[in-house]
Amino acid sequence: MAIHLPIRQLFIDGEWREPVLKKRIPVINPATEQIVGDIPAATAEDVEIAVEAARKAFSRNKGQDWPSTSGAYRAKYLRAIAAKITEKKSELGKLEVIDCGKPLDEALWDMDDVAGCFEYYADLAEGLDAKQKAPVSLPMETFKSYVLKEPLGVVALITPWNYPLLMGAWKVAPALAAGCTAILKPSELASVTCLELAEVCREVGLPPGVLNILTGLGTEAGAPLASHPHVDKVAFTGSSATGSKIMASAAQMVKPVSMELGGKSPIIVFEDVDLDKAVEWTLFGCFWTNGQICSATSRLLVHESIASEFLDRLVKWTKKIKISDPFEEGCRLGPVVSGGQYEKVLEFIATARSEGATILSGGDRPKHFTKGFFVEPTIITDVTTSMQIWREEVFGPVLCVKTFSTEDEAIELANDTHYGLGAAVISNDLERCDRVTKAFRAGIVWINCSQPCFCQAPWGGIKRSGFGRELGEWGLENYLSVKQVTQYISDEPWGWYQSPAKL
Repeated sequence: MAIHLPIRQLFIDGEWREPVLKKRIPVINPATEQIVGDIPAATAEDVEIAVEAARKAFSRNKGQDWPSTSGAYRAKYLRAIAAKITEKKSELGKLEVIDCGKPLDEALWDMDDVAGCFEYYADLAEGLDAKQKAPVSLPMETFKSYVLKEPLGVVALITPWNYPLLMGAWKVAPALAAGCTAILKPSELASVTCLELAEVCREVGLPPGVLNILTGLGTEAGAPLASHPHVDKVAFTGSSATGSKIMASAAQMVKPVSMELGGKSPIIVFEDVDLDKAVEWTLFGCFWTNGQICSATSRLLVHESIASEFLDRLVKWTKKIKISDPFEEGCRLGPVVSGGQYEKVLEFIATARSEGATILSGGDRPKHFTKGFFVEPTIITDVTTSMQIWREEVFGPVLCVKTFSTEDEAIELANDTHYGLGAAVISNDLERCDRVTKAFRAGIVWINCSQPCFCQAPWGGIKRSGFGRELGEWGLENYLSVKQVTQYISDEPWGWYQSPAKL
C-alpha cells in the first residue's frame, strides 16, 4: 500500500523550522525494511530555541495568553484538536502503521483514544475554573485561607515508540489543560504522527510556542531537553535506564519529574477459570501491540492442576494469530518496531534456551516472511526465577510460564520482580481476586482481563516502574502547582509586639 509520508520540519513557536544543523533521520517501514521518508533531527541548538519559545509563550502578556486564561478558554483548543484528530483518523492510523508496525485495527483504535484523551482533558480544564480558590478550613477565625492551582511552567514531554501519538496525547493534553507550555520529544523510532499533531495545532490556531515538537535522537535532543535549566518539569515514558539518567540530571536542579518506566508484569490464572476466556486474555495481555507494551503481562503463573490443558490450548490459540503485513485485514501481529528491537527480542529467546528453558511455541521469524522485523508469538516454559527471561523486560511478543500450587506461592512469584507497573488475576472466585489484588505490588491491577486502559483511570507504577500517575484527574495534577493563600481578616491588630505608641 502506497502511503504518502508528509515532509515535515521541527515545530517551534507555531512554525515549521528546519533543524539548525539540517540533519534528518530516515523512517524505515518495519514490515518491509524499506526507507519510506525521513524526519528532522533536532540537536541542542534547536532545543535552546524551542525552550525559549515555550518560555515566551508562558510569560507573554503577563501570562494572559495561556497560563492565566480560564480553563474553558484552553478547553476550546483541546476540543478543536480532538475534532481534527477524528477528522484525520484514517490518515493518521495509516501513518502510525507504516512508522511503528502495529496492525491497522490497533492504530485506528489508538486514534479514537487520542481524540478521547483531548476531549477528556478539555472537560477537566473547564472544571479547574470552579476549583480555584477552594477554601481551607482553619482553627482561627481571624484568618481565611484558600488554594490556587497553577501551571508548573515549561514542561518537557518525552515519549516512547509503541503508542507514538497516544503516548504524546497522554502528556500533551493534561499539560495544556493545566496551562503549561510544552516541548514534546517523541522517540526517533516513531515520530511521524507526532509531527502531524503539530500540523493539527497549526490548523486550529493554537497560540505560538504553547506546544513545540522536536524529533531527533535521545542523546542529541532528549538529553539536552531533559537537563535544560529553563524546563520546569520532565515527564518521561520509556526505559528504566533512561529514566534513571533523567532523574539524575533533574536532581541537580531539584526539578520535578514523573516516570512511567518498564515492567515485567504477572498474570495469575487459577484453576476455576473458563479456560478459553483465560487463554484469550493471556494472549492479549502479552501479544497486543506486537508485544511492545510496558505493562505487558509477560509472566504467566498458571495453577499446576490445569497447566497442561491450559498450555495446550494456549499454543493452539497462538498458532491461529494472524501474522501479516499490518495493513492486511484481520492482522493481529505485525513486526516489532526496528531491526535493533528485532535482534534484541531474538537474543532474549536464545538466552532463555541456553539457560535451560523450553521454547514451547514460536521463537523465530515466521516462515512466510523473508523481510520485515517479524517475530513469532513465543511461549517459553521450564523457566526458573533466576533466568533473564523471568527478570528482564523483553518488549516483544514473548510470554514466559511458571506453575504454582497455592495462592500464597502465586503472589510470591508475582511480586518477585524489580518492577511494579501492572498485574492481572483470573479467577471466578471474586473474594480471592480481591485478596490477590491487595497483595499485588503494582500500580495497576486487572481482574479477569489484561491491558484495558481508560483515560479516566490513573496509570503508573511503583518500584522500578516509576512514580507519579498519568491519566484521570491524577494526570492533570502532574502539571499543576498548589499555592496556599492566607488572609488576615480581623480588624484588630495582631498584637504580638508592643506598639511604640503605648510605651
